[in-house]
Amino acid sequence: MGLVLGMLKTTGRLLAAHWPALLAWFIAGVLARYLVIEVAGFVGAWSAVGGLLLMPLAILARLIGFVAMFLVLRDGMARLGAIAPLPPSAAERRRAFVDALLAGILPFFAFYAAWGYLRADMAAYSVRALDVQKDVNGASQLLGGEAVTRGAGTVTELGFEPVTVVLIVLAFAGRWAWKRYRERLPRLLSLAAVYLEAVWVFLTVILLSQATGWVTGWIASRQAMVWLADLRGFVAEQLVPIAWVWEAVEWLLGELGGIVLLPVAWLTIAGVIYGQAVAAEAPRLSGEVVERVRRGWGALPGGLRRRLADVWDELTSRFRPIFRALVLMWRAGPVLMGGYVLLATAVAAGERLLGWAITRAVGPHDLYQFWFVADAVILLAVPLVVEPVRIAVVASAYDAVVGRLVPARASDAPGPDAPGSDAPGSDAPGPDAPGPDAPGPDAPGPDAPGPDAPGSDASMASHAPSGQLPSVGEGAEGQVQQAGLGEHLELDRERALGVTRNQVGHDEVEGLGPHQGA
Repeated sequence: MGLVLGMLKTTGRLLAAHWPALLAWFIAGVLARYLVIEVAGFVGAWSAVGGLLLMPLAILARLIGFVAMFLVLRDGMARLGAIAPLPPSAAERRRAFVDALLAGILPFFAFYAAWGYLRADMAAYSVRALDVQKDVNGASQLLGGEAVTRGAGTVTELGFEPVTVVLIVLAFAGRWAWKRYRERLPRLLSLAAVYLEAVWVFLTVILLSQATGWVTGWIASRQAMVWLADLRGFVAEQLVPIAWVWEAVEWLLGELGGIVLLPVAWLTIAGVIYGQAVAAEAPRLSGEVVERVRRGWGALPGGLRRRLADVWDELTSRFRPIFRALVLMWRAGPVLMGGYVLLATAVAAGERLLGWAITRAVGPHDLYQFWFVADAVILLAVPLVVEPVRIAVVASAYDAVVGRLVPARASDAPGPDAPGSDAPGSDAPGPDAPGPDAPGPDAPGPDAPGPDAPGSDASMASHAPSGQLPSVGEGAEGQVQQAGLGEHLELDRERALGVTRNQVGHDEVEGLGPHQGA
């Protein structure tokens, strides 16, 4: 209960401080999406390729709005700020924003398609394009001009064709080239990189949706499915209680999708955007097959191994932030995640109740002359109220999840009575009691950087701006927690340099910026 109350308190504080900015970014995303669909529908009336190349911008407009909403709340998330402070300069913040967009495109587009938003956008695009075709053909009949071929095929006809594959390959190659030569290219080309990423992901999602529809349609048309339906009907007639249980399980699974999976999807998107995650110590695979594969990999020429490693990194880089965010939620524990799902369910219930209350307040009106005209404007009040609250709940839950890391790491730090400590909570050995990794006070070894060495806790504390590294605890407890966090950050730096310690079975804390998942 305390975790839920803490998230509620953080949600209220974030809304009180940033509600106008959240509302402004949400409205901007909605309006931009509407305008893009209108323009794409006009273009799609003449060319399906041109219209569908504009449609990714509609989804991208919503993503930009949500990314901005999450980043607006970041300065109010104390626990996340303790691990990953805000970039100090405007240039670094702009770079972080672009990196968050690039990292969030894949999971957001997948979420957008899975929950039916992509289908709704494509329906609105088709309606707009067909209306334009109708108007153009009507005018051409009156004026004797050239008519436009009318039909849904000319609007959305972009399936498994050579042009589709070429567009995906070109967009992916352009995005890869920008990533490789980013430092040499003008900054404005980052906008083109975002668009190219959106294009290849959008077209790939469209093709996968079509392929899934073909597969499910083929399965549904098989005779075995007819037999299975007949068998189910026979069992339901003979064993009524079993039929009740079957229907109850189907209903429960359907409800769990909206109750559990939707909040988890939002928290995953937030984890990718904020770019801060925890990863367990990578398991060591063993066995004869694994050793044979490792020997075969080592036998390859060095140049070939580097090229294959680059390709593998390019293919998996978009999925690593998603995996890390899922691991982060797993490590948060069922109590915290259950509290978050409870709050998200309350927000969803409030959304339905608010829509019901607005329709009752407006009162009965003609369906065609009133609701078909004014429903979009009237019911827009529901997301204007609910979406800022939803984003604040997700951000507060993510901050609480990240906050669970620091106390867990504090247990690995030396306590006040540890040998070699000359101050409560200090992790630096005293001058008269060098630690095992430090040969002496005047000759620090490779595993014990000096107080001013890059990567040391003292260096980070001395170079960090005031207020950017707030302690999670108070007094000696907060120093112990920061000591544990600095110890694990130092371990990450040593692993990157190829240095190991005799410590096995612990978790690592990685300060991962969103650009590492781009």
